Amino acid sequence: MDLHDQLKNLFPDHQESEPEEVQEEDHVLFIQKEPMICKFEKRKGKATTIIEGYEGTDEDFKILAKDIKTKLSVGGTFKDDSIIIQGDYRDKIMQILKEKGFKVKRVGG
Repeated sequence: MDLHDQLKNLFPDHQESEPEEVQEEDHVLFIQKEPMICKFEKRKGKATTIIEGYEGTDEDFKILAKDIKTKLSVGGTFKDDSIIIQGDYRDKIMQILKEKGFKVKRVGG
């Protein structure tokens, strides 16, 4: 006797229903004409990469920050209309942003 048979014995009036399929829709980011700025700074002796200049909504910028952090497997934050990534990942971040259709300008070093 399997689990379904046991449940039918316990609840004979229960009608089984098909599980609903949830469709996830991809969020489309706002692609701007002006280039985003990708710069390198040292904060408290630690290397950080800062991305600024996004003109879309804050929610889109947060989604972009999360995507960059997961692709690079690094820590970071979204603060004061900028993405702060731990470490010097300018080249990789610029490549990710170009693949998404953004224009990126490298500043500093």
